[in-house]
Amino acid sequence: MMERAESGQKLYTRMRLWEFPDEYVIEPTDGSSGSPLSVSRVDGSMKLLDGVPECSSLRVPKIRTIFGVVGMLKLVAGSYLIVILERECVGSYLGHPIFKITSLKILPCDCSLKNSSVEQKKVETEFSGLLRVAERTHGLYFSYDTNLTLSAQRLHDLGDESKLLPLWRQAEPRFLWNNYMLEVLIDNKLDPYLLPVVQGSFQNFQAAIGKDIIEVTLIARRCTRRNGTRLWRRGADPDGYVANFVESEQVVHLNGFTASLVQIRGSMPFLWEQIVDLTYKPKFEIIKPEDAPQVAERHFLDLRKKYGSVLAVDLVNEHGGEGRLSEKFANATQHIRSDDVRYIHFDFHKICGHIHFERLSILYEQMADFLEKGGYLLLNEKGEKIKEQTGVVRTNCIDCLDRTNVTQSMIGRRMLEIQLRRIGVFAAEEKINSHPNFDDSFKILWANHGDDISIQYSGTPALKGDFVRCGQRTAQGILKDGWNALARYYFNNFSDGVKQDAIDLLHGHYIMSVSRDMTPPSQTGGLENIASFPLALSLVLTGFFFTLMSLRQVRYDLRHLIFSTIWAGLTVAIAAFVRANGRIFCNRPRLHKPRH
Repeated sequence: MMERAESGQKLYTRMRLWEFPDEYVIEPTDGSSGSPLSVSRVDGSMKLLDGVPECSSLRVPKIRTIFGVVGMLKLVAGSYLIVILERECVGSYLGHPIFKITSLKILPCDCSLKNSSVEQKKVETEFSGLLRVAERTHGLYFSYDTNLTLSAQRLHDLGDESKLLPLWRQAEPRFLWNNYMLEVLIDNKLDPYLLPVVQGSFQNFQAAIGKDIIEVTLIARRCTRRNGTRLWRRGADPDGYVANFVESEQVVHLNGFTASLVQIRGSMPFLWEQIVDLTYKPKFEIIKPEDAPQVAERHFLDLRKKYGSVLAVDLVNEHGGEGRLSEKFANATQHIRSDDVRYIHFDFHKICGHIHFERLSILYEQMADFLEKGGYLLLNEKGEKIKEQTGVVRTNCIDCLDRTNVTQSMIGRRMLEIQLRRIGVFAAEEKINSHPNFDDSFKILWANHGDDISIQYSGTPALKGDFVRCGQRTAQGILKDGWNALARYYFNNFSDGVKQDAIDLLHGHYIMSVSRDMTPPSQTGGLENIASFPLALSLVLTGFFFTLMSLRQVRYDLRHLIFSTIWAGLTVAIAAFVRANGRIFCNRPRLHKPRH
């Protein structure tokens, strides 16, 4: 079993929040006898107290229980404290309880706003509205005892001195979701309140194999460097950080042994984008193509430092718009390929189609030697490392969601079988699908994992999830994919812009100021001021309905042919207007000033 990474000072696990008119007081109630923390509701300043202030008829507090402090954000005129109202224990990681945040609460410290200018109040209201969006952030997890930002191998390799540091100082910054929000608490040296939070997924199950009980855990850690939503964050930034970069770790406990396999996914590492314009699939645009080799080199250099050798598996189509991106990816990595950086292109749709996912065995044969060499982490009953992972498979499709999750689940399955044979539980040719209960639980594990990652990036569960969940494509699964594809279209075009603003605000990617550059509201006074997607959609559907009704009456009255033509013309005109003025209807991010 993994040795416990003891930190020098324990985190508070339960607190009482006293909401006074002029301050918030957070009192530890977990038996740790720590000092209460006072946060001013005027300016957000913090200080430790000797005890909770006395109540009076003029200072009647509202009292509630909280389970952690996520951090604080300072906007234009006020500050906002973010706390955990509700949590749910979802399992354990290396013997330590893991909790999912089920309810966040934003506590405003903006009493000074009453003395601010009208413009400041207007801007503050706008930004604080984005924090309400942030309250609904999906997939946040934490532990009071161990560092969820680190894989089992990295935790094992921590030095003795590092193990004594507070958890936030042990954390991997790129996977620390509240990294920016913790800065104020760090400045005030409030270590017992500094709770590291990750965004991603946490799934686990236990199953019996004969007389043995196996526990399998699957964790996703989402990188915050280029975090965002599907069409609003694509490709890489100039430093090589890519959109939708997720580290997935599959951990197995059995008979005292611990095995771990890390995989990663991420957008193609050069500058490209899709401009939201109301089309179902906006065109791919490659930006500064001449910089692609340098950006890709920075990306893979960073991966090699963190994971060792890298096998990049590119699953996109070889033709069309995807083909152009794939060709650029292949060319950008040409000069850095070596024994430590390999590239494989596998046209998922051409080879597997929409139902023959068993043909992924062709891909596995191409990567088997790398997986055998790169290996996995294996610890014996004493917690001693007897094998380590020295390489990682990096998988991508366009979104790094659906095709990627199917492929990663296949790799996870094959490697788990190898691990179980190494431990001595499986015979030489024994496979997971020979144990039906174990097999079903494993499929559900990866299907839920894919859904969580997909919801955070696209707004819907993963497509092709029926294969991961059931082992085959089903009619119900295909219909569900169609519905989710339409839902993605709606979210990406009409709500993700605001969500992107909220994400950028939480991660400190922008400076808040009254004089910031913001997209001004339309001043034309025309249709643009009242246009919205529901209005446009209702007009198109109404026109379509009356067109059909008129056509049905044509055989009885030729006048209806004229009406049908008119209604059809109006419908086409409205649809064309919506298409041509797509950016009027889309919820675009309005923040433009980067934080340096």
